[in-house]
Amino acid sequence: MTTPAQPRAKAPHWSWPGLLEGARLSVPLLPGVVVFSAAFGTIAAQKGLTLFDTVLMNAIVFAGAAQLVAMEIWSAPLSFGTIVSIAVVTMVVNARFVLMTASLRPWLDPLPAWQVYPALLLTTDATWIVGIRYHASGGTDASIYLGAGLALWALWVVTVIPGYLLGAVLADPARLGFDLMLPIFFMAMLVQLWRGPRRAIGWAVAGIVALVASWLLPGWWFIVIGAVVGSIAGGFIDDN
Repeated sequence: MTTPAQPRAKAPHWSWPGLLEGARLSVPLLPGVVVFSAAFGTIAAQKGLTLFDTVLMNAIVFAGAAQLVAMEIWSAPLSFGTIVSIAVVTMVVNARFVLMTASLRPWLDPLPAWQVYPALLLTTDATWIVGIRYHASGGTDASIYLGAGLALWALWVVTVIPGYLLGAVLADPARLGFDLMLPIFFMAMLVQLWRGPRRAIGWAVAGIVALVASWLLPGWWFIVIGAVVGSIAGGFIDDN
């Protein structure tokens, strides 16, 4: 008796309908993007950036959390030490994208690199969530990832403008809670990444070490120190 052949998994591909579907799947995440982008615009205005500079940074950088961290460190005029601090802290904050894009390899690896890498430039936490959920449900159309990224990018660029205009006339953005955007964003990320109390030990270690470092050291190095120590703790936990 012969065993019936198993259907072959459909290879990843690109399609125009996939672009529209990716944009549709990103709709539940759009309100958060609007608030986040507007908050960045408000802070950028308070830091003295021009509207052109702010929109250009949103269009080119497209990394919400890292941009907010950079604005927290930003000072005018920029010193060499400040530039180094922004570069290092931004690298640490965005280091998560290395693992996030690596998790997409089982899906996108069969495609040519010249097609995949431009799409990966649109990687954000929101884009990754859309893509990883779609692929986990059995989808293979790579255009979903690109479509979600383009939709989120376009909204990110446009909605920074009203936030900037508000920041230009607002004396104290903290009164509206804009200073809480970054911690709220990362707390929301923890909900998506929760894998049980044991895996959260590394998070707790990172948070405690970062708090202690912020009391003992000037500047923003507590972010780097907390991230490194938390990662090491998490590595030991995974090995057990």
